[in-house]
Amino acid sequence: MATRISLLYFSSRSSGPARRMEGFLDQVLQERRNHETFARRAIDVDSEPGLAKRFGVKVVPTIVVVDDGREAARIEGRRGVGELRDALSPWLN
Repeated sequence: MATRISLLYFSSRSSGPARRMEGFLDQVLQERRNHETFARRAIDVDSEPGLAKRFGVKVVPTIVVVDDGREAARIEGRRGVGELRDALSPWLN
């Protein structure tokens, strides 16, 4: 059984850009029904600072794609739909 690729979404409840980008991410995943492509986890850096430190998160929002146990992609800072689509394209249908 194949393991899904992990998509870790680091954000903060107090970050407006992080909330907006989460909506953009949802839009990208909905376009071609990619919701099941990733094992998606939202991580609040204020609640889980150790995990944020472990992944070297310096800005929110940050998306880390983990494929086969290794970091395969990192998207830092606010990005639009097109940039997210391009960055995630290797895994999208």
